[in-house]
Amino acid sequence: MADFVGAIDQGTTSTRFMIFDHAGNEVARHQLEHEQILPRPGWVEHNPVEIWERSSSAVQSALNAAKLQPSDLAALGVTNQRETTVVWNRRTGRPYYNAIVWQDTRTDSIAAALDRDGRGDVIREKAGLPPATYFAGGKIQWILENVPGVREDAEMGDALFGTTDSWLLWNLTGGTSGGVHVTDVTNASRTMLMDLETLDWDDELLGFFGVPRSMLPQIRPSSDPAGYGTTTSSRPYGGIPLTGDLGDQQAAMFGQVCFAPGEAKNTYGTGNFLLLNTGTTPVRSKNGLLTTVCYRLGDDAPVYALEGSIAVTGSAVQWLRDQMHVIDSAAESESLARLVDDNGGVYFVPAFSGLFAPYWRSDARGAIVGLSRYNTNAHLARATLESICYQSRDVAEAMEADSGVHLDVLKVDGGGVTVNDLCMQMQADILGVPVSRPVVAETTALGAAYAAGLAVGFWRNTDELRENWNESHRWDPQWTEEQRTTGYTGWRKAVERTLDWVDVQ
Repeated sequence: MADFVGAIDQGTTSTRFMIFDHAGNEVARHQLEHEQILPRPGWVEHNPVEIWERSSSAVQSALNAAKLQPSDLAALGVTNQRETTVVWNRRTGRPYYNAIVWQDTRTDSIAAALDRDGRGDVIREKAGLPPATYFAGGKIQWILENVPGVREDAEMGDALFGTTDSWLLWNLTGGTSGGVHVTDVTNASRTMLMDLETLDWDDELLGFFGVPRSMLPQIRPSSDPAGYGTTTSSRPYGGIPLTGDLGDQQAAMFGQVCFAPGEAKNTYGTGNFLLLNTGTTPVRSKNGLLTTVCYRLGDDAPVYALEGSIAVTGSAVQWLRDQMHVIDSAAESESLARLVDDNGGVYFVPAFSGLFAPYWRSDARGAIVGLSRYNTNAHLARATLESICYQSRDVAEAMEADSGVHLDVLKVDGGGVTVNDLCMQMQADILGVPVSRPVVAETTALGAAYAAGLAVGFWRNTDELRENWNESHRWDPQWTEEQRTTGYTGWRKAVERTLDWVDVQ
């Protein structure tokens, strides 16, 4: 048997391809960024062709760096930025429009209309999601209504929709020459179009958005022994079985081996995503969380999760660097914040795209409050890191109210933020529970590799995956309960200042 498994991790700002051995150790990786297209305030787009080309290049470059052949990989998994929407022509393979990114807020009027006339309650019940700009359904509707020719082609069956996993899998398996149009249950559960109980596209929900069923990919398990196909022989890396597909946050759950009800993880990236495994029964949120599919292994019953999605966390640090020029690198946010002992009364709520969980307020916009002449850029850096942690506490409290589960420890993963020791200590202090980081922090790619490898027997079962998990570092809370209460009270006051800033029609 081949000795390795690969995973494409197609993220919001870059795509990486990683190769893992049987122990879950990283063997090789290659990562390439792609352009962030910002045509108007609130609009965020990507070029799907650029994403595909860089994904393909990352696969080949990682194989070359490790001196491996395609036959050395037992399987390949895909994980992706979930709600980002691509619509393309099945005959030409060309996208009709740029990918509309999950952060994009142009569909706020579509979401608001759904809630005004009662359709929003149907979406909550069937899809487990509130009507919001975040999800793919409204983005498909916008493309159908605003891009010439798409509606006609969709009615004829020539226009295809997919989140970026579907776009990549279609291209990986041949594109216009027999490409497979599929997605998995986790990505489908982020569209507002899939019924959580039937795990199929729902005609009533499709009607709400005017989406023809012919546009939609087939919904498959996240780890599929039948496979989605193989990488096309027209590529140098042809012939690799494609057997794993999960949205990025569900993939991180898989990589963190959160297989039992009550286990949770928080992924720190462009945004933050806290997920709690709720078992084989979906838990309907009453506190602003999402009910989503966590994963499905072959023909087994699906496993569900409660999720708190936060739009802007790591990207707030990027904003300090790229737009405000307060820091020269993301890593500098830690050293600058350490120059002060506290936030000096400053709170930063980075509601650049409105507020996601648990508020779901598209009318909110970012605010820095509590400023006086005493404050310095170090206080702003500290407030930025604290904003990541306070938003996570908002979600953790909603999660406990919905599930009755109190976190004993928070598993964390992701890139730049989890290597920021100060931020992770703040997270433990603000939550009041220990924070645990694994040896392999890139659990999103690892989870996709695990799903793919399980499908072909590279790993026997999830117990074997648990044996691979090892803790790298743990942060214990140091704040008093009074410090925690005072800080969180200030945060909630700051959040109130961001609301009702944008008029939503």
